[in-house]
Amino acid sequence: MSAHPAPPATRPEAPRASSLVQRWARDLRMGAKFAFTGGREGWTRVLLTAVGVGLGVALLLLTTALPTALSVRHERDQARSDYTYSQKIKPKADNTLVISDINTTFGDKDIRGRLVEPEGPRAPLAPGLSSYPAPGDMVVSPALKKLLDSDDGRLLRGRLPYRVTGTISESGLIGSQELAYYAGAEGLAPHINGWQTARISEYGSPHRTPERQDPVLILLVLVVFVVLLMPVAVFITAAVRFGGDRRDRRLAALRLVGSDSRMTRRIAAGEALAGALLGLVFGAVFFLLGREAAGSVEIVGISVFPSYLNPSPALAALVAVAVPAAAVLVTLLALRGVVIEPLGVVRTAKPTRRRLWWRLLLPVAGLAMLAPMMGKGRGDGDFNQYLVSGGVILLLIGVTALLPWIVEAVVARLGRGSVSWQLAVRRLQLNSGTAARTVNGISVAVAGAIALQMLFAGIEGDYTKVSKNDLDRAQIQVQLSHGVATDPALAKFRQTPGVRKAVALANARVGSTTAASPDGPKQSSEVTIGDCAALREVAALSSCRDGDVFAVQGAKYDTDTPALAKPGKKLYMDTSQGMEAPHEVRWTVPRGLKKVRAITDPTGMEHGGFLLTRGALPAAAGQPSAQVYVSIDASVHDVHEYVRNTAADVDRFADVMVWTASQQSEKFTSIRTGLLVGATCVLALIGASLLVSQLEQLRERRKLLSALVAFGTRRRTLSLSVLWQTAVPIALGLLLSLAVGLTLGAVLLKMTATALSIDWPSVLTMTGMGAGIALAVAVLSLPPLLRMMRPEGLRTE
Repeated sequence: MSAHPAPPATRPEAPRASSLVQRWARDLRMGAKFAFTGGREGWTRVLLTAVGVGLGVALLLLTTALPTALSVRHERDQARSDYTYSQKIKPKADNTLVISDINTTFGDKDIRGRLVEPEGPRAPLAPGLSSYPAPGDMVVSPALKKLLDSDDGRLLRGRLPYRVTGTISESGLIGSQELAYYAGAEGLAPHINGWQTARISEYGSPHRTPERQDPVLILLVLVVFVVLLMPVAVFITAAVRFGGDRRDRRLAALRLVGSDSRMTRRIAAGEALAGALLGLVFGAVFFLLGREAAGSVEIVGISVFPSYLNPSPALAALVAVAVPAAAVLVTLLALRGVVIEPLGVVRTAKPTRRRLWWRLLLPVAGLAMLAPMMGKGRGDGDFNQYLVSGGVILLLIGVTALLPWIVEAVVARLGRGSVSWQLAVRRLQLNSGTAARTVNGISVAVAGAIALQMLFAGIEGDYTKVSKNDLDRAQIQVQLSHGVATDPALAKFRQTPGVRKAVALANARVGSTTAASPDGPKQSSEVTIGDCAALREVAALSSCRDGDVFAVQGAKYDTDTPALAKPGKKLYMDTSQGMEAPHEVRWTVPRGLKKVRAITDPTGMEHGGFLLTRGALPAAAGQPSAQVYVSIDASVHDVHEYVRNTAADVDRFADVMVWTASQQSEKFTSIRTGLLVGATCVLALIGASLLVSQLEQLRERRKLLSALVAFGTRRRTLSLSVLWQTAVPIALGLLLSLAVGLTLGAVLLKMTATALSIDWPSVLTMTGMGAGIALAVAVLSLPPLLRMMRPEGLRTE
């Protein structure tokens, strides 16, 4: 007889694994069925969970869509770029376009403006346009058209004297609320200067070497994303536990009909899974509604079109898988400490005391991950993004782990007080976990916000440049283009409402030889032109009258003036600018030359060379480009708009700059703006989550509240007890947030090699915002609380 081979040892395990999967699937399916067929009680819990999870999912989807939206904005901006970054003027052809940058500002909004003059039938067409407007006409963005048609746009209409003939389509704009226009013009070619007016044959940025990424800014972006997403994740885990007490009492009935404890837990996980899956649907709906609404709002100067907000498929799939999985996992972990017996739930007995040691491991591990990068700053290369993300996540998760222990430890020692205080304390002593879960999201958000504010405040000086402009002498600078008559322009500025003083300084250069000579000017010097009042802004003049010429002494880096400032010497004066062809005239140094001492002008610079009053300027020199320095009365409403309108009236190419005490890096400012936008959304979510959680807790205690009222308890006492139940955990959570936020902020500052300092106003502001949200939620929950305290709430079926 032949021997049969022994079966593999692993074969008996296969049925076990298969049956385990089948049991899990059956029990999860049964739990989902109970969730949707459990009557009004079951439906209410599922809807609460679904709404809570849906809000979190919507924000997660929005977050996953943000990188795509920012990328699309950048691509649209690059596609319409008209800067050449070239020192050569392109020759005129049938495929060229002359375009001028005439951006302006209205209030606090920037307006992108372009003058266009096609030079042939094949001139490149700007994105978003079907054709260029004729001279005197303009096409505008929908937002600008709305502004011009409104009463608020009255002053702006005077600055844009063009007839609106069309609108720019979405492909030519970076946001739905962007203010932009293209205006048709003539005679632009003579103004080509390389920085404002150029001749192009195509749109789009030329290839340039990518800039080196700043590791500190990358660190900022990483921390911002982690801080904004952590409260959302915390809230979703709390939302799947809504109605947990009532659910556990319902599960006791299952034990009575024969299910074991494991089966009961799997059924409970199935209920949570059903709520999470419905929450995914709600989240998709909320996201789509928010996506459409995003096209009509602007947050901190940022707007998008709905089509921009398309989540990455991979990240959206991750959210769709992670949220239901988290719901099952959180439910199973929550039921570990609950004994569900056939005759009830053992939860009212004093629970085992929470252990502290493992809760402290989370923040310690987070600090350990961040420690290797301390002191690197900018000098030692990039920060490890995985260590940064992991360390910050563990520190913030530490808040959620420590808060239940702190709440339990504190409320256990609370006692004496008013009746409302004792009712609140006793409730917290019986079930402090629910109270801690309610405020976990806001605690994490505040801790992260405090850390970020410390980091922003600490490194702000590295990305902020203090202006040298003297704001006591002028507040607005207007650059006029070549050929604009200065005296009539000054007269109009001085007649502008709110203008106290206006002076103009024009610039030219003189050389010992012409610029066309083989070696160029062997010696050259600066020439500053203005009336006597303007020249006194750059030099100490004892006397001055029209026709005088001065030679400046003592100016830094001015070495050629002493050799050139010889009466009777023949020089060549060039009044051209930028890429213009030299416009040179012969000029003889006059015999009555006066020597003066240089002082700094309103921009903080010293002018060397020669100072010429207008009467001393050769007639053939024309009108050099001038800078007008305007001093204003800030108390006059819309004074900036009046000055901008005057500038546009005297010179369509005028560039108006409103001076500020400091200027900030655009990248740093954009990251801070992104934080404000994200924080606004997260705070709105936190407020909604707290309100939903508060209403869910009140619903569970409806019969208890009605019974207390029926026995004569005053509504005022019960209302105060509910407020105390909210206030105590919130106060403890904010104190913990303060400690963790300051610790994380100090670590981040050490990582960036920045001196440790605490921006207390910002820290207290963040803490106050958290307390304000909690107070608002408590006030909003009072009306439903009063309705639940009616004796009719004792009725049951």
